[in-house]
Amino acid sequence: MFGDLFEEDYSSVSNNQYGKGKKLKTKALALPAPREFTNLSGIRNQGGTCYLNSLLQTLHFTPEFREALFSLGPEELGSLEDKDKPEAKVRVIPLQLQRLFAQLLLLDQEAASTADLTCSFGWTDDEEMRQHDVQELNRILFSALETSLVGTSGHDLIRRLYHGTIVNQIVCKECGNTSEKQEDFLDLTVAVKNVLGLEDALWNMYVEEEVFDCDNLYHCGTCDRLVQATKSAKLRKLPPFLTVSLLRFNFDFVKCERYKETSCYTFPLRINLKPFCEQSELDDLEYIYDLFSVIIHKGGCYGGHYHVYIKDVDHLGNWQFKEEKRKQDMNLKALQNEEDIDDPLMILKAILLQEENNLIPVDLLGQKLLKKIGISWNKKYRKLHGPLRKFLQLHSQIFLLSSDGSSVSLLKDQSLQAEPNFQSHEQQIFQTLAAESPELNGSTACPHWFDINDSEVQPIKEKDIEQQFQGKESAYMLFYRKSQLQRPPEALANPRYRIPGHLLKEMDAANIELQMKRAEWDSANNNFELHLHLGPHYHFFNGALHPVTSQTESVWDLTFDKRKTLGDLRQSIFQLLEFWEGDMVLSVAKHVPAGLHIYHTLDEDALTLREAELADGEDIFVWNGVEVGGVKIQTGIDCEPLLLNVLHLESSGQAQKSGQLVESPHVFPANAEVGTVFTALAIPEGIILINSAESAGEKNWTTIAQEDMKKTFREQGLRNGSLVLVQPPDSENSLLPKQGKWITGMNEISWLQVKNLCQIESGEKDVKISATVNTVVFDIRIKAIKELNLMKELAENSCLRPIDRNGKLLCPVPDSSTLKEAEVKMGSSLGLCLGKAPTSSQLFLFFALGTDVQTGTEMEIIVEETLSLRDCLKIMLEKSGLPGDAWHLRKMDWCYEAGEPLCEEVRLRLYTPLFKMTDATLQELMICSGDTLVIVEGKLPRPGFLKVPIWWYQPWSPSGHRESRDQPSRTPSQGGGGAANAQDTQLCLFEGAPGHVPAEVSLLYLGDIEISEDAALADLKSQARALPPCSELAAPAPALLRAWTVESRRPGRLLRTDRLQLKEYKLGRRAEICLEPLQKEENLGPQDVLLRTQMRIPGERAYAPAVDLVWDTARGWTAGSLRQRVADFYSLPVEKIEIAKYFPDRFEWLPIPSWNQQINKRKKKKKQDSLQGAPHYMKDGDTVGIKNLLVDDDDDFSTVRDDAGKEKQKQLLRGKKSSREALGIQSSDVSSAGSPARPRKSEASLSIHVGSFR
Repeated sequence: MFGDLFEEDYSSVSNNQYGKGKKLKTKALALPAPREFTNLSGIRNQGGTCYLNSLLQTLHFTPEFREALFSLGPEELGSLEDKDKPEAKVRVIPLQLQRLFAQLLLLDQEAASTADLTCSFGWTDDEEMRQHDVQELNRILFSALETSLVGTSGHDLIRRLYHGTIVNQIVCKECGNTSEKQEDFLDLTVAVKNVLGLEDALWNMYVEEEVFDCDNLYHCGTCDRLVQATKSAKLRKLPPFLTVSLLRFNFDFVKCERYKETSCYTFPLRINLKPFCEQSELDDLEYIYDLFSVIIHKGGCYGGHYHVYIKDVDHLGNWQFKEEKRKQDMNLKALQNEEDIDDPLMILKAILLQEENNLIPVDLLGQKLLKKIGISWNKKYRKLHGPLRKFLQLHSQIFLLSSDGSSVSLLKDQSLQAEPNFQSHEQQIFQTLAAESPELNGSTACPHWFDINDSEVQPIKEKDIEQQFQGKESAYMLFYRKSQLQRPPEALANPRYRIPGHLLKEMDAANIELQMKRAEWDSANNNFELHLHLGPHYHFFNGALHPVTSQTESVWDLTFDKRKTLGDLRQSIFQLLEFWEGDMVLSVAKHVPAGLHIYHTLDEDALTLREAELADGEDIFVWNGVEVGGVKIQTGIDCEPLLLNVLHLESSGQAQKSGQLVESPHVFPANAEVGTVFTALAIPEGIILINSAESAGEKNWTTIAQEDMKKTFREQGLRNGSLVLVQPPDSENSLLPKQGKWITGMNEISWLQVKNLCQIESGEKDVKISATVNTVVFDIRIKAIKELNLMKELAENSCLRPIDRNGKLLCPVPDSSTLKEAEVKMGSSLGLCLGKAPTSSQLFLFFALGTDVQTGTEMEIIVEETLSLRDCLKIMLEKSGLPGDAWHLRKMDWCYEAGEPLCEEVRLRLYTPLFKMTDATLQELMICSGDTLVIVEGKLPRPGFLKVPIWWYQPWSPSGHRESRDQPSRTPSQGGGGAANAQDTQLCLFEGAPGHVPAEVSLLYLGDIEISEDAALADLKSQARALPPCSELAAPAPALLRAWTVESRRPGRLLRTDRLQLKEYKLGRRAEICLEPLQKEENLGPQDVLLRTQMRIPGERAYAPAVDLVWDTARGWTAGSLRQRVADFYSLPVEKIEIAKYFPDRFEWLPIPSWNQQINKRKKKKKQDSLQGAPHYMKDGDTVGIKNLLVDDDDDFSTVRDDAGKEKQKQLLRGKKSSREALGIQSSDVSSAGSPARPRKSEASLSIHVGSFR
């Protein structure tokens, strides 16, 4: 009858997936989501199994049922591994239930799957898509479990927990004979129609009597005649767990249709069943039951959805709400009064106690109730507790109604005569319960309820249950547990309690596998690599950005979550770059042939990286948004740098007379005018021909008209690699080949020019050899030897080498290659040279000495590609005649600049995680034929080690004198006077000091140390103290040494933690460290800033010696915070001081105002408030000048030394300007010129298939 009565209403279900046939069952989530904040697991809906999910969650949150099922081991139930063996009796259903409960308890997933369980039921795919009645499922599932557990210690599991009995009695009024009939029940089915609530329904069923009289007499067997009699029913035996099914679905015989009863139907959270049971000597506590689960049906009689409200008895979940907590300042007294009003027992007893003999008419009781609480019984309590008289009847242990029901009194043992702290019998019951139940005491007094809706689990409050009394979404099944059932303390908040060991191991292994898969998935799908290019490590050169030092120091790789915002990225980079000063702008950059170019700025901090369309491996340029190295940078695709090959006549030497063309690369912005080519070549005018070079087979030269010189390179269609030919204006002959026509393609050239470079006299200096792209190089070489009339012996000891446009000989071409394979262009020139070409396993390399290599000064060498870099260096040193081994190699880049050092050793993996160091070969370092290697002085440290220059730092004051310290003061310019050995020591301090030290900075070079990157900062200090000059300086213990990085020959970043490894500071290969002696140990926190403070001397343009001040910036980098700290430090009123930061490179003081100057732009407001940003850029080691306004009201902060320094800077600037004008070097300014109703399914019965185990 009810086959499709509860068909799933898909419109009311959220976060579920639906499909057809096999697809839904086999389509499991590739990677289950972890549990939500409640730490409870839901159950996935297979399409129409919400009714099953709700019942399974109720059984799962019945700890006694769950633990009884767990107590059955494999020796009784068998093993799932043997379920397909015909001779094995495997009880699959309880095994799958055990496994499902273990997953719900322990497996870290948002929702478990019931696919294996429904498969053990024998359900088909259509069955999983069909909705059924949960009350029907409850009976069928219990029956299947009883059948499955036959012959095991759990054979009485269902009967022990859920079985109860009802006794039906008929009493003859004539003879008093009683006829009884006993019935068993697993759940109580109660009516909803025309009933106010559960207690009202139970009253009608088990308290009220049916009378047989008049025409409806009863035949008594004892009297053997029709007599008057009464019929009644009572609950004889109550189970530990009481299940109540509400009959909300009915059939209207008038309209001939089904309907759902949606009227209000109340049910209590705690119920006393004693009035509905047979009278016995049991304790009253035996009849008290607590509600712990409510299965709710949402929808109508032809479709809907199930979910369940469940009380977490064992406190396994996290009962917290996302919304804001209730206000804490609520009046507790008012709250207590409100709770008292909500309890009608307390109110009625209080009224009766004020009456004489505690007796009052029922009608008057209602009036007094209205007067006491200001609201009538019907409005306040009828919805939940029913009519007043029926409520008094239900609580017969407290109230005594008269025979006609007109008056009521308190029972004698309920009166409160002369005892103010007297407690009623009902109160004694609940006090006993509170003392025995941990749920009613302390922090657990508030029950933890959750709404479990398939995969979703949300915490709810107990009062939310009242919303399910009526309406289309209302309670359908109620589950009560006996209040005396106590949970052991070790079970609370312990999901592993009583779970068998084999299931614990299975769940632990599954969790480990899930974690690994989530980590792999998260890394593969949400994390990506970003290459951070640090602006201070770049300079603008030849039209694009290039690293100042090595690529390793200039580019940092950062793995970041693409789901985070640009603001999060900016904050992470701020934390990563401790040395950063001022504004930080992130821009997308890309590598172009000319170098690195910035395209657009990432300025929407609220966007995620995915929304900002950042790709894996994206290049991010970190800078101030304006300039790099003092040069203003133009950004965007319009000014993208183009690397063009410019052909022009050589402007010096004999080449101009012979009309030799030279080709040189030049970089121009894409939006620059074509006419800027003349400026780049330093020629006044000429004729420009361009070739877009779209493909190797087509070269169409086009002459630029005079009026088109103002057009940009982009408008002329030029791109990277395009050719530009510049011809003098007075030239009568074209510089292009004179073939009688323009060359339109390389296919028209079928020859190569071979020059005799063998230093052997011959009648011919060069010859043209006919060839095609498929001609073998060996044939061309032999033919050239013959036509040049050279000795045949050269056939065994010669090679062909391409000649570039500048006349440089390139790498020899292998004899076995074709011209196409060797990438030799038709019409190009080849040189016939002495010596064999390298074999396929050999490399032809150029090498030179020093980083300033001029074209044509390189030497050549042929080595095996398997040769180690160390041996290759030895061969090059021998060939160049350089002594010693303090040298290393670098590779020349396309800009003809030496790159970063090549490592002589690489790590070789043995067995994970073991490694060993081995010599790096040229092949492993990706050295190719034709590469140029540069020999640079200086031995590289071992892999994993740093070679760090160490300096001694004695701070100067801005006034020009040193700070007072106990250590001796030494400067590079310190003169004689003193013993000779002291002078020798002074010279040793600076011998070999790297670079120039500014005169105003007191840095004394101590020497170099080699130290592991894994060593701590304290180890570096200890090793530095072992340097010979430190003994002369009486260097203190490492704890009394402060370490700074050296940047631009000044102290830069403060290295705070001695225990931190050097590699965590990201120092780089060229890092230098200076050590500053201290008077006592210091322990700076991450929010502490170390400042040098100097008090200005009144009446003088000078300052007292500096004193270190530690400023805690935990509450912000505000001017007010700093001013207050300085005032407290010097014991001065904060309004009587002025402070300013000193910029030693500019010899300027910048006052720090006493108020925060805010601007209107909201985005800039925060940066204006912070001293960490512009214009102060406050950091560790900054000098702060202080003026006491009580004795010095002068506005000037500068000193005499500042005036001298500014004058010197002006002189240097004037000298540089004069030099540029003399050399004719001018900076070029570049100007810039988008539903119908679903058909109902056929009815089908619900069944679970169980094997025979009898």
